Amino acid sequence: MGDQWASVGSLLAGLMFLGAVIRQYFPFRPETILIKYIRELTSFIYPYVQIKIPEYTGERMKRSEAYAAVEAYLSASCSQRAHKLKADLGKDSTKPVLSMDDHEEVTDEFEGTTFWWSSSKTTRQAQVLWYPTQEEKRSYRLTFHKSNRQLVLDSYLTHVLKEGREVGIRNRRRKLYCNNPSSNWGGYRSKVWNHVAFEHPSSFDTLAMDPGKKREIMKDLDTFRKGKDYYAKIGKAWKRGYLLYGPPGTGKSSMISAMANFLDYDVYDLELTTVKNNVELRKLFIETTSKSIIVIEDIDCSLDLTGKRKQKSKKEEDKSEEKKNLPPGPEEKEESKVTLSGLLNFIDGLWSACGGERLIVFTTNHIEKLDPALIRRGRMDKHIEMSYCCFEAFQVLAKNYLDVDSHPLFGAIRDLMEEVKITPADVAENLMPKSVDEDAGSCLENLILAMNKAKEEEASKQAQASTEENVEGEKSGAKEEETSKRAQASTEETVEAEEKSGAKEEEASKQTVCNGEETAQEKSTGSIADGVN
Repeated sequence: MGDQWASVGSLLAGLMFLGAVIRQYFPFRPETILIKYIRELTSFIYPYVQIKIPEYTGERMKRSEAYAAVEAYLSASCSQRAHKLKADLGKDSTKPVLSMDDHEEVTDEFEGTTFWWSSSKTTRQAQVLWYPTQEEKRSYRLTFHKSNRQLVLDSYLTHVLKEGREVGIRNRRRKLYCNNPSSNWGGYRSKVWNHVAFEHPSSFDTLAMDPGKKREIMKDLDTFRKGKDYYAKIGKAWKRGYLLYGPPGTGKSSMISAMANFLDYDVYDLELTTVKNNVELRKLFIETTSKSIIVIEDIDCSLDLTGKRKQKSKKEEDKSEEKKNLPPGPEEKEESKVTLSGLLNFIDGLWSACGGERLIVFTTNHIEKLDPALIRRGRMDKHIEMSYCCFEAFQVLAKNYLDVDSHPLFGAIRDLMEEVKITPADVAENLMPKSVDEDAGSCLENLILAMNKAKEEEASKQAQASTEENVEGEKSGAKEEETSKRAQASTEETVEAEEKSGAKEEEASKQTVCNGEETAQEKSTGSIADGVN
């Protein structure tokens, strides 16, 4: 028995030695060739095709977008049929998201065809710096019959990715972005935009404005959101510009928040004064995502964007030359060199077509200060005037702040609002209870007092303006009378001078006639004297 085991051991050792020699002198190992033919035979017999979607690709520095889309799609459409699930709160999610657990399988139906999805995980030892660690690789595997290959390539995968992205967008936590100064762009993992969670409660239901205008804006926004194919058909970038203008306190910022909540979009608040030049402006635009609102508030105050060239005086030119020659101070900030042309390209140029489904919103208190090229249709497609508070807007505020739909004081407030200009912000401040003892009636009385006071101030201003006009009119009349007197005196002086000049001419003429008569008489006397002689 011992001799038999010794011979078996010798045989195995010989086989191992022979295998080592074969591996050294032959490029392909026998088991590799065997596995290859087994797979070919299996693929010939096995009628199904598999597609693997790994969680990380390339350098494993970024999660695969396809994997995230598939995960979101399966969590929404197939999680009801899975037996093993896992819950996770994603970085940008507002609620727990259910997804398939490892090594779980579900089915999916599409156009009458059944597809199988399975999740897998492999673990291997990896060396990270000086410490060994376990590295996990996850992936999804799609299995389908080979007769459905064209359906998968043409429609199904596109459907899965599209639906998955939409689910991810619905589950995401919306953000409010602000741009970083370009001096902070160069660090490790630096970003051109910083963000916080966007949780502004303003909506079109709470917005104080004319109901008809509100419905018109909501229809316009809804048409834009559903207009991807239409914009592609007419050959225009999928974007739209809104210009909000009106006095301070009329709800321009609240309108932007209501638009973002209605569309479920992120908001990018762009501060132009921190942008050095047009190149940086373009980079900021490229880094924005779709389904977003890009906002520039008080654009008339941000930069000089009138497009007009101003003539500099000689002193200003000398000062600018002296500044150029001096070394820059440590606290001296570089002025923004964003131009009107750069901003127009940002809104409506070639770069504006990078990405889609974006709104660009400008706000201003003085629309007359903006260059016409900046706010023309095609750039700012819709102009929305945010005006003073009307009675319908007041009713919305009364419902929001006091939870009342009607009150005996509403009639007086309606009459006053027809005479007094008051902003929604002022109305809201008067309607807000300042103590627990105040009720709806006292708040409405405060509003009436404030409107009466504003009415008196307006009447006082008008009276003062009328008085100033009268004083100016009297001054103007006195000036006209003085001018008339001076003109009359000048005329009298001219007439008197003309009379004196005429008298002098007449006297000179008489003198000339007398001199002529004397000369003739002397000549006659001389002739008589000559005759006598």
